[in-house]
Amino acid sequence: MRTASTSATLFLIVLFLSTPVSSASDWPQWRGPDRDGNAADAQLPAELPEELTRLWSVEVGTGHSSPVVVGDRVYIFSRQGEEEIARALDLDDGHEIWSYGIETSYRRNPAAFLHGKGPKSTPVANAESLCTLGISGRLSCLDRATGTLRWQEDFNGRFDRAWPDFGTATSPAVFEDRLIAYVGGNKEGALSAFDLLTGKEIWSWAEEGPGYASPIAVELEGVEQIVTQSRENVISVAAGSGELLWKMQLKTPYAQNSVTPIQHGSKLIISGLNSAVIAIEPKTDGRGKWLVQQVWRNEELPMYMSSPVILGDLIFGLADKRKGQLFCMNADSGEVQWTSTGREGDNASLILTQRRLLVLNTDAELRIGPATADGFEPEASYSVADSATWAHPALVGNRILVKDKTHLTAWSFE
Repeated sequence: MRTASTSATLFLIVLFLSTPVSSASDWPQWRGPDRDGNAADAQLPAELPEELTRLWSVEVGTGHSSPVVVGDRVYIFSRQGEEEIARALDLDDGHEIWSYGIETSYRRNPAAFLHGKGPKSTPVANAESLCTLGISGRLSCLDRATGTLRWQEDFNGRFDRAWPDFGTATSPAVFEDRLIAYVGGNKEGALSAFDLLTGKEIWSWAEEGPGYASPIAVELEGVEQIVTQSRENVISVAAGSGELLWKMQLKTPYAQNSVTPIQHGSKLIISGLNSAVIAIEPKTDGRGKWLVQQVWRNEELPMYMSSPVILGDLIFGLADKRKGQLFCMNADSGEVQWTSTGREGDNASLILTQRRLLVLNTDAELRIGPATADGFEPEASYSVADSATWAHPALVGNRILVKDKTHLTAWSFE
C-alpha cells in the first residue's frame, strides 16, 4: 500500500555532501551537515540546565534510522506494521505535514533478531528531495515539499540478493546532483551514483557487496572521491566516474564492516569489530596509481558500530572493549590520551559542538562534557527516553531530536 498526504512549502537550501550546509538549523543527513558528527552551529547554552525541556514526542514506529532536519521540518524514516514510512514533521510542534508509506517485507537474521525489522539507514535531504534506503534494499526518492514519489528502485534480481545479512544499514549521500548509494547483498552489490531527479544510474562500481558503513566524500591530492567500507575492504572510487581508485582489505567477524570512515587532513581514520583503529594516507605515485600507506595503527581500542568524531588532533570514539569504552587518542600518532572505565553501552552516538562532546548511549543516557585530552568529565547527564536509543540523534540550534524504540522526541536545552 502506498500513501502520501501533502502540505506545500519548499525550502531552497542547497545541500552538497562535500560542502558545509548554509543554515545553522540543518541536520540533513547521517551524522550531520558534513557526515562527521560535528554540529559547529548548534547553540547550547554556556551553562547547561539541570533538566531538558521536552517540547514534543510523536509515535513514529520502529527502526534505527536517524532524524534529519532542513529548515523548520524534521524527516523521519521508520516502520509501522509491514510498512516503511517516511514522514515530514513540523520542527516546532511535531505535527505531521506529509507521509509516504510502502509495504516492505523483511525476514530478520536470527543473530540480529533483537534489532528489529528496520529500517536502519538514515535518509538524506537536499533542496528538493528526500531519499531513503529501506531495510530490504529499496531506494526511494521523494519530493521533499510534498512527499510525492519521484522514483524508486528495489534491485531485486540484479544481485545475489537485495540486502546483506543483517539488513541494509548504509545511509545514502548527496554529491552535487547525484545520489550516492551502496546497494546489493552479500556476494554482489554496487556503489552507485543516480541522477537525483530521474533515478537514472550514472555510474556503478559493482565488484563487491556493501558493508554497513556509510559513504563520505573527500578530496585527496585534488581528486574528489567517495570512500566507504564494502563487505571486506575500505574502497575509494572517483566521484565523477565511479572508477576504483584504491582499496585496502578490512575484514571483520561475520563481515560486519560498519564504522563510517572519517577524514583528518590527508589521512582517513578507519576501524571495525576486532580490528585496529588505523590511520591511512592514500597517495598517488606520480604516474596516477594510488597507493595506501598505513600511518599508524592502534590495536587497543577497536570500534564496532559507533563512528568516531575528531576535534583538532583528537579522536573521540567508543571501543568494543569492556562492554563499551569511551576513548580519546591522538589523530596524528594513534597514542591513547584516555579511556573510560567501560560499560558505556552496546553503542553510542557521538556529537561535537562548541568543544563539547555529546554521548548518547543505547540506554538513553545523554552526557555532555568538555572534549579534551585530559578525560571526560560530564557537565550534565540526562535521560532522554524510556526505551533503547540506537538511532543517532540530530542536534539543531538549541534542540536535540532523539529517536527511541517507537517515538521521536524533541528536547530543548533552554
